[in-house]
Amino acid sequence: MLDQVTGMRIFVRTAAAGSLAATGRALNLSQTMVTKHIEAIETRLGVRLLHRSTRRLTLTEAGRGYLEACQRILAEIEEAEAAAGAGQAEPRGELRMNVPVSFGTFQIAPLLDQFTRRYPLVELELGLNDRVVDLVEEGWDLAIRIGVLRDSSLIARRLAPCRTVVCASPAYLAACNTPRTLADLARHNCLGYTLSDRLGYGQWGFDPDASVIAAVSGSLRANNGDALRLAALAGLGVIYQPTFLVADDLRAGRLIALPLDHPPTESGQVHAVFRPDRRLPLKSRVMIEFLAEHFGETPPWDR
Repeated sequence: MLDQVTGMRIFVRTAAAGSLAATGRALNLSQTMVTKHIEAIETRLGVRLLHRSTRRLTLTEAGRGYLEACQRILAEIEEAEAAAGAGQAEPRGELRMNVPVSFGTFQIAPLLDQFTRRYPLVELELGLNDRVVDLVEEGWDLAIRIGVLRDSSLIARRLAPCRTVVCASPAYLAACNTPRTLADLARHNCLGYTLSDRLGYGQWGFDPDASVIAAVSGSLRANNGDALRLAALAGLGVIYQPTFLVADDLRAGRLIALPLDHPPTESGQVHAVFRPDRRLPLKSRVMIEFLAEHFGETPPWDR
């Protein structure tokens, strides 16, 4: 009989990857062995856990419920083993954390060496994308979300403020003059961020609550802030982006903050979010505390 705990771990990984082959590669198992474990669970439970298609595996309704139970049980097993083996709980196990691309690249990735030296038994998987992931169905322990939280079913821990700035390169400003008012922006090439209402394409919001709207237009829009940053550095136009993305460029003079007649809006906060239906594992708790400790009310990029 195949080991049930191993089967649970394989099922959780398969639900996250959406692929038997990807699970096998991650766990150094053959696809045949992965399939045997999944089929053994389905046979034992008498239900189908995964919809199988040529493109991707997806969870059935029973599979979603079983996934949540497996994640909870595996987290408790990790903590129980740590406590029994060391006399006190020590963070360990795989921690899967999903983060927006630019924030993850600029502000999270540089910290991971320090985190892993502090907690050497935690194995990290960092997922970088700008879409809102489903923590349950995709098997993420934590997600970092920036802006106004729309999913009230999740528990959120505030980590830092998210301030914004309108800026452009010295070369662009020399060629096109420096805008001084919101009305001036209408005469400039304003590069829009398509995933934001406040900093988006066609209009930008100003004042703390984004209640003052400036109509803007430009030759480029993108769903990734770093792409807009690179375009601005090349002299293409004006961008309106979080300070965590452009702080180093502002300090170095590669980009210049624009003194407009209304202050930039705050694009919400930086939060760690997790599901409320399970006891938060120690590995997740120490990551949240680590990030909160590092960022603080005035995070490094705003100092």
